[in-house]
Amino acid sequence: MAGPDRQRVVVVGGGTSGWMTAAALVKLLPDRCHVHLVESEAIGIIGVGEATLPHIRAFNERLGIVEAEFMATTRATFKLGIEFRNWARIDDSYIHPFGTFGRGAGDVQFHHYYARLLHAGVQLPPIEAFSMACTLARANRFAPPSPDPRQIASTFGYAYQFDAVAFAPYLRHLAEGLGAERTEGRIVHVERNGETGDVTAVLLEGGRRIEGDLFVDCSGFASLLLGKALEEPFQDWSRWLPADRAVALPCRTVTEVTPYTSAVAMPAGWRWRIPLQHRTGNGYVFSSAFLSDEHAADALTAAVEGVPMASPRVLRFTAGRRERSWAHNVVAIGLSGGFLEPLESTSIYLVQQAITALVELFPERRISAVDRDEFNRIVDMEYDRVRDFLILHYHATERNDSEFWNYVRTMTVPDSLAEKMALFRRRGRIVKYREGAFLDASWVSVYLGQRVTPAGFDPRAAGPTLESLVAGMKQMRAEIQAAASAMPDHLSYLGRYCPMAAAA
Repeated sequence: MAGPDRQRVVVVGGGTSGWMTAAALVKLLPDRCHVHLVESEAIGIIGVGEATLPHIRAFNERLGIVEAEFMATTRATFKLGIEFRNWARIDDSYIHPFGTFGRGAGDVQFHHYYARLLHAGVQLPPIEAFSMACTLARANRFAPPSPDPRQIASTFGYAYQFDAVAFAPYLRHLAEGLGAERTEGRIVHVERNGETGDVTAVLLEGGRRIEGDLFVDCSGFASLLLGKALEEPFQDWSRWLPADRAVALPCRTVTEVTPYTSAVAMPAGWRWRIPLQHRTGNGYVFSSAFLSDEHAADALTAAVEGVPMASPRVLRFTAGRRERSWAHNVVAIGLSGGFLEPLESTSIYLVQQAITALVELFPERRISAVDRDEFNRIVDMEYDRVRDFLILHYHATERNDSEFWNYVRTMTVPDSLAEKMALFRRRGRIVKYREGAFLDASWVSVYLGQRVTPAGFDPRAAGPTLESLVAGMKQMRAEIQAAASAMPDHLSYLGRYCPMAAAA
């Protein structure tokens, strides 16, 4: 039970965001809070298969999750990056890797040397040939990164592709084992303090009343607390990210279980492919202004690479975020606070970052306005920077074969992105941040992959001779290929390390 110095935290909604929040709070702040999660099994969760970013590994480790057990339970595969097909031009393909280009060492970034050689007329393979992660992905191989920083096999990271429907129960078992309380029920009313505006309790069907000091809204798109009860305004970003629908369709796996997610551009959006151990997740993210739900479902059904395991399911959404993710004593985490399409697998990352900020800024006896403002600054920054990265994929295209691609190619983008693109086009400069999901290699992969080439390069890259650079590039490529060839194929490694749990 909650003591005098423990906050009563009520988490509204289960699913991935709710149980990630509950598990983190009871694990990391056991003496600071009592966690009570309220969910209704009748509502269900939006689980179509999750592709993630490498940050989830650190989050799982903090919770004491054993990787092999987690992967077996959630039918997971490894993920080295994201393949983008047909984005700049039809038949183009590039991979956004989880790792560096080159060795990722030194004051001058690898892509500046690469740009210098291109400007000198040297014929080079695509820059992904100098990425350990990309080379492994193309060869369909996997082994953990080397712990020795001197080895080229240490220059990549990885994430997971797993079944989201299985992840929430896994986290629930963990959270309840650590003391979290769960109540089944549908919320029918939210009580607020008439003077402060704070939420004081939620009322369930049947009359049960659950009080709390801090409420975490994980109710999904419904946003029961922050959106409906507190009426926090929503920033609509659909003018830059016009996709507002997704049709999902799992199928039996008949092609390779690749260690990467695929994002294949389509006439009105893009199609995902997420290979799990037991099936492949597929979906078509599209704009309803350019394509009907029925035509999207037909296009996806025709494109899947195996026998469908269900009927196409349509999801509706609007890209954007709430003005504030923490208002009064309500913190929104996940879809209740904002949504950005899954193009770069940022959904769970944004949940994780919000949870991390909440843990670090967790209120004492009273909520501090300073802490609340800092939480909102962190969450807003994360959403805004991911937004710009996603817009880049659409805007940096040469495609003019459909109304959708004509729109995104010619639209006016946020000033923050326009400035980033201008800096890269000028001399290959990447805007550096101390915080945020995507570092230099991520931006480089998308810029060059979508044919945004710099007119110049870092002047320090002119130091070595062309001959020495060409020789160094050749040696590095051979070293990467040799290291990749020594690793097992992805499916074989999965079979030894984390085969699906029998219950799955």
